[in-house]
Amino acid sequence: MNLNQVTVETTDIPRANAFYQRLGLTMIVSSAHYARFICPGDGSGAPATFSIHLADQVTPGGAGIYFECADLDERVAGLKAAGVTFDHDPVDQTWLWREAWLRDPDGNRLCFYWAGENRMNPPWRVAGS
Repeated sequence: MNLNQVTVETTDIPRANAFYQRLGLTMIVSSAHYARFICPGDGSGAPATFSIHLADQVTPGGAGIYFECADLDERVAGLKAAGVTFDHDPVDQTWLWREAWLRDPDGNRLCFYWAGENRMNPPWRVAGS
C-alpha cells in the first residue's frame, strides 16, 4: 500500500491554485470546487498527487504535510525570492532531517524537507523492518 495523495481544504480555489503552482506543483484537474496537482518527483516512480477541496470554512489541524526536496535550500531561496513567506528557514533537526516550514493561504502547515537515506533508514530504525 502506498500513500499517493493528500487533500486539504481551502476557502478560495483560485488563490490556493496559484499558491500551489508557485510551489512547483503541476495542476492536472481543475474545477470550481476541486483541483489536483502532480508533485514534482525524483523520476524514480509514479509521482504523488496533492489536491485541494473547497470548504465554507477551514480549521487547520495539527497535521503537517511534508514535501521532500533534494534541492531544499535552493528551492526555499527561490520561493522566498518569488514572495513566498516561510515560518522557518531550513534547519538541521536532531532526527537527521533538514526542514523548512510555511503555511498555505488557508493556514495548513507545510514542510519542505530533505532527509536522504535517513528518511527510510535512520540509525534507530526498528530491527528487521
